Amino acid sequence: MRSRSSRWVRWPGTWFTVALALVLTGVLILTPGRGQTRPGPPDGGPPATASTTAPPVVKDAEWMRPLRPGEKPPQFVLFSFDGAGSHEHWSRYLALAKSVNAHFSGFLSGIYLLTDEQRPHYTGPGHKPGAASIGFGGSAAEVATRVQDLNTAVAAGHQIGTHYNGHFCTGAEPSVGRWTAKGWADEIGQFSRFVDDARDHLGLHLSAHDVTGGRTPCLEGNWAEAFPAMRDAGYTFDSSQPSDGVKWPTRLDGIWEFWMPYVKVPALHKKVIMMDYNLWYQFNHAKNDPSHAEQYTQATLETYRTAYRAAFDGNRAPLVIGNHFNDWAGGAFSRAAEGFMGGVCARPETVCATYAEVTKWMSLQDPAVLEKYRSMPPAQAG
Repeated sequence: MRSRSSRWVRWPGTWFTVALALVLTGVLILTPGRGQTRPGPPDGGPPATASTTAPPVVKDAEWMRPLRPGEKPPQFVLFSFDGAGSHEHWSRYLALAKSVNAHFSGFLSGIYLLTDEQRPHYTGPGHKPGAASIGFGGSAAEVATRVQDLNTAVAAGHQIGTHYNGHFCTGAEPSVGRWTAKGWADEIGQFSRFVDDARDHLGLHLSAHDVTGGRTPCLEGNWAEAFPAMRDAGYTFDSSQPSDGVKWPTRLDGIWEFWMPYVKVPALHKKVIMMDYNLWYQFNHAKNDPSHAEQYTQATLETYRTAYRAAFDGNRAPLVIGNHFNDWAGGAFSRAAEGFMGGVCARPETVCATYAEVTKWMSLQDPAVLEKYRSMPPAQAG
């Protein structure tokens, strides 16, 4: 078993303690997994009526073309958010992305499209109906607001991917790391059904066919079992597995793996998977202490900037910024993501894009040109 100082962290404590904390304080349930969390029911916001108007067609940007002779790839930055349920955070990131001409990816937890009363409609592989390690979608008004947020995102050119459904990580057995291909197919099939039901009955401008990949709960999974199910569902990418440094996507068993970079954190003088929860755990074992919010914001920003410079000056591999819609540690990590998005997306030779956009861009390139960059060592910060 890996120690907590290794690249994958395990959240300490017992499920009883977590459950009691949830009841008493209403805080989010943290998952014992590879550095992610179980978000609670996302904040809803005011009721909204889902539109049935088709979204506008988003035209390709100028950079969506083959590289010219001697031209370097753009430095792609891929902001992605697991869960993608909070109305407040959708509003903030959508406005910010519009101001800097950025696109990002929201990895939706499928049961956020179910009201709390509809929870029996979901049965996780090996679990009882209605069981999940995260909350469901809340009230009908909250789900309607979420659908409107998703529609706004799709219309603006952002990508909606999957974070699957029940968020069963190590400790909530059978966890995703133990699922067979049949279990994964069942989980994906239910996610697809929730999306298509929301399209048919709630006016969601998205179908299961539009979802082409995502990120697994807690970055866990037996890939020999998961990838065949993903491929059969028509998925083309995953962004769950760690890499030492910033590395170009690799095609594994028919799936593009967009690696989660394991980078040096200057403030800690150690390497960590560059994701908000992993950083939080390494800073203070994920204690929700807002008194260090500014310190954590600056340390996270420095980590992002150092990793960006290493990639930009090196192999130009797409930089994955993995996050959640959260206000942990006084909002430290949300402010860091917002600050980095607001600055980096306007830099020359830099494109803040979705996974689908980068996948399409790669398909347009001369394979020999891409291989030249893929053969370069992963970019190492510091």
